[in-house]
Amino acid sequence: MEKLHFERPIITKIKAGVPSKFGIQSKVEPITHIDGVPVKDLIEKFGSPVYIISESTIRKTYNEAHRAFSSRYPKVQFAWSYKTNYLNAVCNVFHQEGSWAEVVSGFEYDKAIANGVPGNNIIFNGPGKTIADLTKAINNDSLIHIDHFEELYQIIELSKKLTNKPKVAIRVNIDTGIYPRWDRFGFNYENGEAWDALNRIMLSKNLDLVGLHTHIGTYMMSSDPYGVAASKLANLIVGLKRKHHRSIKYIDMGGGFASKNTLRGAYYPGSDTAPSFDDFAEAITSALMKSEIKPDNLPLLILETGRALVDDAGYILGTVIANKRMANGRRATIIDVGLNLLFTSFWYEHDIRPAKPVSEQSEDSTIYGPLCMNIDIIRSSIRFPLLKKGDNFVIRRIGAYNNTQWLQFITLRPNVVMIDTKKNLHIIKKSETLETINMLEQTPDHLKKFEL
Repeated sequence: MEKLHFERPIITKIKAGVPSKFGIQSKVEPITHIDGVPVKDLIEKFGSPVYIISESTIRKTYNEAHRAFSSRYPKVQFAWSYKTNYLNAVCNVFHQEGSWAEVVSGFEYDKAIANGVPGNNIIFNGPGKTIADLTKAINNDSLIHIDHFEELYQIIELSKKLTNKPKVAIRVNIDTGIYPRWDRFGFNYENGEAWDALNRIMLSKNLDLVGLHTHIGTYMMSSDPYGVAASKLANLIVGLKRKHHRSIKYIDMGGGFASKNTLRGAYYPGSDTAPSFDDFAEAITSALMKSEIKPDNLPLLILETGRALVDDAGYILGTVIANKRMANGRRATIIDVGLNLLFTSFWYEHDIRPAKPVSEQSEDSTIYGPLCMNIDIIRSSIRFPLLKKGDNFVIRRIGAYNNTQWLQFITLRPNVVMIDTKKNLHIIKKSETLETINMLEQTPDHLKKFEL
């Protein structure tokens, strides 16, 4: 018989009063399996920590989002946001489901091309496109979303030298009543800057204006602003038709949809408060249907949502390194997952669970990563079970941005494993080694030898 671990008794103040609608949670439910595969087996096979991506969850979530929009609007196209997670295996799941590629740099553009995405199915966003990037995109008939006048003037100059006519849209920033207002990117709607850009494109004669684009914010907890944005873009479409006799082929509403993660400082969990895909779809499509755009001339509706499509599909598994007491008596648990691997801990209260059943004993704790940095805090305050050194845990809803914003800092980046729809396991990115880190470095000859 295995000897039971000793758990230090804790005196907890019981607060009188009526419980909230969520009741009083006395036990943290473990996550013992992911897509039917035991967490313990995943860690034993691929090491700790390890990222896990669920292919089934990606496909399920994508189809849920696509249904929400396509059931309300006749022409819908999703474009996978590469910056959200550009691991090739992840991107290709979305491409297999019919998603185009949306990229914001030359690096991401080349990645999409290498993945086999046709040039005319790539949307090129972002303020930092180089001349080489623009030339490549024009030659490939990609959709270029112009961010500022300098870029517009550069494209006009290139159009005089290249054979292909650039297919362009403008990014429009709009006052939708939210704060903070995103006006860094694109041309402003309210002050007439967007119309100025559109007029210059139409008068140039060398550019093919095919679309309008907006991206009003990130992690939007209300769908109403999307309706405002769609209405204002629809007004531009009607105005273009009236003034320039130009029909716009598509309207790109960007992304920014919230996932079910909980933002830091939020009172209620994101799983209870984040709008659904149906909420976002209703706001956007209703605004377009109510606009003055003729029914037989409705533009293609493009969505670039990233976070809400992939967050639920991602997990990171790890191991408790140690427990200690802080000077004020507070319990601290140190784990082998730090901010370099879980960048989104800066703004999420990540859901962290034990990987096996535990007792109801828990304590208000701080969960630290292994980095020698005071900011390496995964959860600053959480009612957490008394996990011991060597116990495993699971952090879920980490599929967005952590594999694109991770850092090789102090520790090496670990394996990323995908569980496919048949429960087969695939390493989709190998763990780093000292050799892979050093292979890009070059040491001058006079620094190769030393004596201590």
